[in-house]
Amino acid sequence: MSRRLLAAMAKVLDPYYDLIMDEDLAKNEWPKQLDEHQKQEKQSIMAQVMTREMWDKFKDHKTKNGWTLARAINTGVTNPSSFLGCHAGDMESYTEFGPLFKGAVEKYHVGYDMETMKHVTDMDVNKIGTELADHAQKKIISTRIRCARNLSFFPLNTCGTKETREEIAELMEGVFKTFTGDLAGKFYRHTTMSEDEIKELVDKHFLFRGKDKMQAASGYHADWPHGRGIFVSNDEKFLMWLNEGDHLRIISMEQGGDIPSVFDRLGRGAAAVENGLKEVTKRDEVYMSSPVLGMITCCPTNLGTGMRGSVHIIIPKLIKKIGFEGIDKVARSMNCQARGSTGEHSEVIDRVDISNWRRLGYPEYNLVEDMIKCVNVISQMEDEIED
Repeated sequence: MSRRLLAAMAKVLDPYYDLIMDEDLAKNEWPKQLDEHQKQEKQSIMAQVMTREMWDKFKDHKTKNGWTLARAINTGVTNPSSFLGCHAGDMESYTEFGPLFKGAVEKYHVGYDMETMKHVTDMDVNKIGTELADHAQKKIISTRIRCARNLSFFPLNTCGTKETREEIAELMEGVFKTFTGDLAGKFYRHTTMSEDEIKELVDKHFLFRGKDKMQAASGYHADWPHGRGIFVSNDEKFLMWLNEGDHLRIISMEQGGDIPSVFDRLGRGAAAVENGLKEVTKRDEVYMSSPVLGMITCCPTNLGTGMRGSVHIIIPKLIKKIGFEGIDKVARSMNCQARGSTGEHSEVIDRVDISNWRRLGYPEYNLVEDMIKCVNVISQMEDEIED
């Protein structure tokens, strides 16, 4: 037996990095775990949409990049607590497995009809018509707005390879050299950064480390850490993640509550990335997109703008009075979402993260307004609680 085979046999799969398929899905059979999931009161969107009839019809279909229905739903089958439960492997996934993704998209992006509606985009900061109240401004610790982009000439990372991810990193290294002014900075590759650089980036909460079981179950973290990296501007207010999930995660952030400033920087940064890509590749179109779904992303929740704007706001009295679930209920009623003190699925202490929920069918400036309106209401509720 070869050393290579022995080494492969000895490897213990890590659910936080390696793709581990459900036993039934690995054999391209209907997953028995999904039967159990569908009996529960709380189901992922995938479980609500997926049927045996759909499985039988599409189980043998493959996209040109090899994406299958089994791969698409593996996340939700192996992680029943998943909210969505399905991912795309390429742009073709959204048509090849149309009933699954149409059902998931329309259940998540409530009110969006894929047959009659088209996505719109507008990152003009001057169109934001709602101002952040002074009482809310004083409670905000930090503001962060990001958007996802995928390159049209590569498969999505869920279906990518070590080679495609490294090609993207090489390409983007050239794009970063085109950045000027406050967008200029340094690119760090996960495979070559020093221990001191890792510690510094972790301490500043900049560095992504993978370790997401739901993403791993869709192949996001395959061949970790190859092809991954982070770009940080000199003033540390403009960042980009490479191949964390989608090919590009463009991030604008700063301390405090100057939301227009953060959004304006994001718009300028997104334009600089697109222009740099066109310059380096000599292509007229560089992003994976469609008139109906907007920017194409691995996760259907990010379709459309691919944008999430968020603020961390200190509201200890409100947390104590109505709890995180109560705050999230208020946020959901205003097209927003509450997350834990350090992001999704994290513990709630004295602050929460408030972000826009909608992504598809609305321009970016509208989504920033969603967040501002919600933060104003949440802040007012905090102030109305007597000490």
